[in-house]
This record gives sequence, C-alpha cells and structure tokens, in this order.
Amino acid sequence: MAERLRCAVIGTGAIGLDHLNSLLQCHRATTVAVAEVNPARAKEATERYKIPRSYVDYRELLEQADIDAVTIALPNHLHAPVAIEALKARKHVLLEKPMAVNAKDAAKIVDAAAKMRRTLMVAQNFRFHRATQMAKMVIQRGDLGEIYHARCFWLRRTGIPRIGSWFTQKKLSGGGVIFDVGVHVLDACLHLINEFDVVSVQGQSHAKFGPRGLGEMNWGKSEVDPARPFDVEDYGMALLRLKSGRTVNFEVSWAGYHPADGREHGLDLLGTQGGLSLYPARLFRNGPNGYESIQLASLKIPYPEDRIHHFVNCVLEGKKPMVAMEESLRVQQILDAIYTSAATGREVRL
Repeated sequence: MAERLRCAVIGTGAIGLDHLNSLLQCHRATTVAVAEVNPARAKEATERYKIPRSYVDYRELLEQADIDAVTIALPNHLHAPVAIEALKARKHVLLEKPMAVNAKDAAKIVDAAAKMRRTLMVAQNFRFHRATQMAKMVIQRGDLGEIYHARCFWLRRTGIPRIGSWFTQKKLSGGGVIFDVGVHVLDACLHLINEFDVVSVQGQSHAKFGPRGLGEMNWGKSEVDPARPFDVEDYGMALLRLKSGRTVNFEVSWAGYHPADGREHGLDLLGTQGGLSLYPARLFRNGPNGYESIQLASLKIPYPEDRIHHFVNCVLEGKKPMVAMEESLRVQQILDAIYTSAATGREVRL
C-alpha cells in the first residue's frame, strides 16, 4: 500500500462534506474521488475540495483500482448494501452510524469485513472527543472505583433534522432520534464502562412533535418530501441491565420542553470512589477539604480527536480500530431491543 491512503467518499451531503474536510486535513490520506447522485451536491464537493473525479454510481467508483478505502455517508437504509459491496471490492470501510437499520444487516457487514480481511470502523466520533478520552484515562486509573450505574442522554428542544427528509421516514432511516443521536451517547457510555454485554432492555418511545410539524431545525442537504412525512419517534428512553449487574439509563429527544439551563447531551457515571460527568469532563470525589468537583485537563490523549484520522492510521499501520466492529454490532442489537421493547411494551432479553 502507498504511504498515503487513497480514499473516496460515497455521499456528499452534510456528513460527507465533514468526511472530506477531515481527509483534507489528514497528511496520511489523499482523496481521489467521490460518488454522489445529486449533481449540485457533487459539484459543491468536487469544487470545494478539489476532488479530481466524481461518479454518479458508487459501483463504478468501487471498480477503481487506485482507491484503497471508502467512507460512507449515506442514508441509513443504504449503509449495509453499500458497505458490503465496498468490502467485497476489497476496500477498507469507514461507515457512518448507525451501522445499519437492524442487527441482521449489521451482522452481514461484520461477516463481509472478516471474510475479506478489510478494516471496518463505524464512525463513532464521541469516543474521540478529548473529554471522552480523558474520562477513559481517569476510569482506567481507577479513580471511580467500581462503576455501578450510568446515565446517557441527548435532549434537544428543537432538533428534528428537517421534517420530510430521509431522517423522518422509517423506510429510509430505520428509526428516529434513537438511531440519530441515541447511538452516539449509548456507544460512548458502554465504551467508557468497558461493557457491551447488555442482558435486558425495557424501553419506550413517543412521537409527539414531528407528527404535528413542530420541533424541526434546518440541518442537512438531503431532499425533503413536500408531504413532510414523519413516521419515526422523536423521543426514546430505556433502562438497560448489564451482565455485571450495572444499570444504564438512556434518554434521547429531538424535540421537547426540556430545561434550557443544563447540558443538552452528556453522560453521568457513578462509582464507589467517585463520579464522572461529560460534557465537559468533570470528576467528583471526596478530598481532604470535602467534596471536590474537578475539571479534567490533559495535554496528551492516546488517540487523534478526528475519527477519520484514526481510521486512516489503523489501515496504514495494520492496527485494529478503537471502535471495534463487534462492539458496533452489539450496540445495533441493543438499539433494536429498545425499539422492540417500545413496540411490545415488554422487557427484551438479549
């Protein structure tokens, strides 16, 4: 393989442009092509980032021998089929979250990566935040003692990504806020406590704002259906029980009357020797002068803050990504269980 990883981006919407920006700033990568069905989006991407080639059909892009890896920034229902085709074409794959629209499809992606011996990583960018990495270091140092409970949340007040876009159509997204932002905080939480073995899920979901045409924000570049369909959830919650006996409270919202004076998203970890909250990263413990609240700061963290830079490094150096594909599959299984529990009103055993 060349000294620089030759990359292509499939999908040049808002997230695809973010991928291109990261690749442009990565000295170990070069971007040789994009694939995009929308002419205006393709033109914007190629001109802004000086990309030499653009394809309408991603399959033609995958046939190119001078492409080592692809990043996939497409609507959720396309994640599995495109990722599997890319892996079969012997490309390394960075895939946007969620991994797929269900665990069955996610498992097929993992199987394809293993069979083709290609690097596969889901772009769980919260793991790479400086605050998350500092928190992980503190936990590994033992400052919290035994972690017995965690809370992860993302509570937007007006944050539906454009009603009528693919985000709000179940046939294209697979789900609403649980898939969109819930996967971020759930993955970061389980990563920090280093346990993905959830044994039971009790979940619930609601759609109270989107169906009324309320609570949207202007985000993204995808087309909007003039009929403004909305058949996904805009609120979700769950109680997770883990094999170790730990518990996790999960709560996410695209729209709602939440307090405006607190964190919109974050995590809280409770341990026998201390507590930790994100974002920002703060440690709580008893000190010589009483209860302490310490803002975490570190000049050196173990991984780049950019998940795409980490992916590039892993491919070039033959290392396993910090986001293991088996962990991403497990997160997908947990998300599926939340939806199943919400639909049936019953606890789901995993």
